[in-house]
Amino acid sequence: MDWGTLAGTALGAILGVTTTLLAERSRWQREHSAREHAIKQQLYAEYLGALSLTTHRLRDLQRSVGMNREARIEQAGGILGSTNAYHLRYQILIIAPAHLGDMADQAFARVRDLRDRFDEPDVGTDPEWPSNLAALTEALRALRNAMRSDLAST
Repeated sequence: MDWGTLAGTALGAILGVTTTLLAERSRWQREHSAREHAIKQQLYAEYLGALSLTTHRLRDLQRSVGMNREARIEQAGGILGSTNAYHLRYQILIIAPAHLGDMADQAFARVRDLRDRFDEPDVGTDPEWPSNLAALTEALRALRNAMRSDLAST
């Protein structure tokens, strides 16, 4: 038996298997990255949408006339719960990088601040409303930019 032939065959088989495994690993990593990117993109869009919808509904409620204070307070609380923002926020905190999770929390806190303005006697003429709305708008802008940056880096 020629040991050279046997060694050459074994070496060829090892190289073939190794190359195949490396190629499969590379393909798996690409597919995993693509799935992760798609999940983040969808989650980020849904979270921004939930916060924007909440803001829009709170602005509409703030402008509404003919409602008593208690009804507005109750409706304001229901608005934040109905947009799925709480659920999406926790998903962001698990999936997103830590700095982005902090920004998501800050934006959510600004939404809650806006909602809490309904505890005031007359939210329709509340002098703090414009500054709270501006702080929320800025927090959403910063969050949106951070999300874009995160998606561009993956």
